[in-house]
Parts: sequence; structure tokens; C-alpha cells
Amino acid sequence: MPVPDPLHVLAGLWRAAGFDDASLRDITFTGSEPVLPSSFAVGTAAQATIGAAALAAAELWRLRTGRRQGVGVNMRNAAVEFRSERYLRVDGSAPEDHHDPIAGLYRCGDGRWARLHTNLPHHCGGLLKLLGCDHDKEAVQRVLDGWQAEALESAAAEAGLVVTACRSFAEWDRHPQGHAIAQLPLFRIEKIGDAPPEKLEAAERPLSGVKALDLTRIIAGPVCGRTLAAHGADVLLVTASHLASMLPLVIDTGRGKLSAAIDLREADGRHTLSALVPDADVFVQGYRPGALAARGFGPHDVAHLRPGIIYASLCAYGHDGPWARRRGFDSLVQTASGLNAAEAEAFASREPKPLPAQVLDHATGYLLAFAVMAALHRRATEGGSWHVRVSLAQTGYWLRGLGRVDGMECPDPGFDEVSDRLEQTPSGFGRLAAVRHAAEMSETPSYWARMSVPLGTHAAVWPRSGAL
Repeated sequence: MPVPDPLHVLAGLWRAAGFDDASLRDITFTGSEPVLPSSFAVGTAAQATIGAAALAAAELWRLRTGRRQGVGVNMRNAAVEFRSERYLRVDGSAPEDHHDPIAGLYRCGDGRWARLHTNLPHHCGGLLKLLGCDHDKEAVQRVLDGWQAEALESAAAEAGLVVTACRSFAEWDRHPQGHAIAQLPLFRIEKIGDAPPEKLEAAERPLSGVKALDLTRIIAGPVCGRTLAAHGADVLLVTASHLASMLPLVIDTGRGKLSAAIDLREADGRHTLSALVPDADVFVQGYRPGALAARGFGPHDVAHLRPGIIYASLCAYGHDGPWARRRGFDSLVQTASGLNAAEAEAFASREPKPLPAQVLDHATGYLLAFAVMAALHRRATEGGSWHVRVSLAQTGYWLRGLGRVDGMECPDPGFDEVSDRLEQTPSGFGRLAAVRHAAEMSETPSYWARMSVPLGTHAAVWPRSGAL
């Protein structure tokens, strides 16, 4: 396939969200593939999704003020932002590695590869219990010598764990979940209730005054919230002490956000969240389909509490198909859906080869922010409550459709090579060196007004107008 044109890719996203083509004249893309060592168009994916979110922010600012602004995204800068967690430094040092020693690829007894995700303690403990072995890579391998990869995948899923067998594109396309994903659009923006239009008043920033609840963890969902905050939204991250997290990701994606602890297992916690919803504009959640509805916070529940809400749902494998309720992470979806096998073939690798970034996570996060802003535009012009849906697997299928590039000899940029993209800021963890946003806005430069803080730092209340 020919090398994709990033502006053409962006135009496809823009039209799918219902925006007018006229605004496409306001964005400029620079740079070209390859920018990272991959046979996939990861630079194009980064530039197009970050550009789409930024252009949507510019469109909301135009709706507020009647004025257009220029947007620019460089491909190399966008690709660096797709690896923002890799370049984070706290007080001059890299955060402690959050990867568990037994996580990764294993060859099973049937000769097929499987990927284990054990970076969260409950997943690690559950897998060791399932396998009946010690927390040791060699011990795990000895046990897996007696397993078939797909049998392991199924047994892990039944136990609520995260393991996937490695498949080719052809194998994924024959799989019932791969077939389901192929029938879905990249994202959905669906009206789920009636509400009057809510005009956006003139303001300094595109999302000034917009309040967003962020009930997500790890990378994709938190990147969405971080993006909304970069354009001026008040983003309140909702977590709880019993929910596992990865500290480097908390630090990196927490920029711009408030952070409150709310335990939705308790009636008091559900009451607290219910009290926040009526003043919210956006509700972003990354739980498995149906999980929050069981707590009384499904899309229609929240739309009843707050007519005019933009409810955004993120999951791993899509909201349709036999794997819709299955847990997953970027690395697992890459493995299951054929991306790792195809990358290995391009690099002549004997083992499945991951993409050079958590591309599915980051692209899905920016797509989610983009679709949320498209829904805010619809609410302002026609009213209604809206449900936005995305998944890592849908993003992976889209990435595959962008085509392939010759990036196998492309250098892999280390920390020193991206120093021009880092900004120094205070935080609740120490002095941060972190990747700044790749989108350049001519009238409303993106920035994070709040510093990253430990989980649960703030009270579960919305800030007063104008307060940080």
C-alpha cells in the first residue's frame, strides 16, 4: 500500500465526526514517515489523531468567538508525545520501572506465542494461582510448556486475567471478535437523550468552563482527560485506594487534572459521584461494558442525572462481539489482533514484535478527546445528551488500514534526542521533565494549568469559577 497522506487521514476522521470541511484549511502538518522504527504508519496515526483533537478545540473556540485560528502539528513531535511516559523524569531521574518481571511473551507447548500482562498486582497474583507456580520467569515458562496458547488465553479470561495468544491478521480476521471489529466504525457518537442546546459563551480557551469527570486509568482514557485539560477544561480524575495504578503513568497523564478518591463500592461514594454529575459536561469512563451501569452510572443513568451530558466509553475489544466484556491492554490487543506478528515479519524477527510505542492507547485517547469535543459541538448547536464509544481494538484495525511504511532502519529516539520537546514543571511528586503537547495553536496555546499530583489529593468537589 502507498504511504498514507496524513491530511487525507485527518479529513476522514473530521468527516466521520460530522464537522465541516472548511475547517480543514486551518491545519498544517509538517514532517513525514518514518519517524519511529516500525513498518506501520505510527507517525501518521500520531499526527492525525493529535491534529484532529486540536482542530476540534479550535472549532469550539470559533463557535465561542466567531474567530478561526491556525493549528500546526509536526509528525516527529506527535510521535514523541505518543511515547510521553517513556521520557518522563522526576527530579532528574526516571521513575521506578512499573513492569512486572514475569510479564511478556512466552512460547507455549503448542509452539504458539502468548503474551502475559502482570503489571497490576491482582493480575499477577491471579495468573500465578492459575498456573500454580512461583513468581519467576523460568518457572512460568516450565508450566506454559504444557499449555496451548489459546487454551491459556481462554482460561485466563474466565478468571478475569489478561493473557492473549499471538495471531496473524488472517487469524484475527477469522476470529469472531476480529469479525465484529471489522464491522464497527472507528468511533461512534450517538444521541441518547433530549436536552436543549447549551451555547458556548466567549472565553479565553476552547474548553473554558467545561467540567469533565475522568474515571479512567493507565494510558488511553487518561490521555483523553489530559488533552481536554490542555485546552482549558476542568478535569476531575476519580479513583479509589483499592484500584491498582502505575505511578509513572499517573504522573505523566495527571498533568492538568484535579484528583479525588471516590469508592463506588460504597453507598456514600455513589452518592458523592451522583452529586458531581449534575454540574459536569463530560463523563469519561474506561470500565468494561456494563460495569458502571451495575453501579448506577451507565450512559442513560448519567444522562438522566444530567441532561446534556457527553458520556464517553472506552474499552479494550469493542462494545460488540464475544470479547466485548474482556479485559485488555494495548500490548495485549496488539498481540491478539495481528499487529505484533506483522511487525515481526517486517523486521525478520523470530518473536512477535511490539510497536515502538503504545500506539493503540495514545491514538485511542486522542480520538476519544476528539469525539468528545465533536459531541460538545453538537450539544451547543442542536442540543441532546450524547454517548461516545471507542476501543483499542477498533483503533488497531484503523491503524492497520493506514498502510505500511519502510521504517525498519529508522532510529529509535532516546531521552537526549527529544530534549527539545520537554518542559520543566513543578508537581506533587517533584520537578518534572515531561513531553509538552505537540499541537501548536495560534490563538489559544495549549498548556496544563494544574500540576500533576498524587491520587486522591483533592476533595471531590468542583472548583470555584476561575480557581486552580
